[in-house]
Amino acid sequence: MPENLLPAVGDTAPAIAAPVTGGGTFELSAHAGEWVVIYFYPRANTPG
Repeated sequence: MPENLLPAVGDTAPAIAAPVTGGGTFELSAHAGEWVVIYFYPRANTPG
């Protein structure tokens, strides 16, 4: 297993699919060539 699992700048992001509010799915591959910011945070109103 590689020591560093973090991607390097310029690496291709892995395929990501996630449910979205209101139904449907966000698929990163549908936004190839676009700037995309993916932000993860703990559940709302929780510490951290």
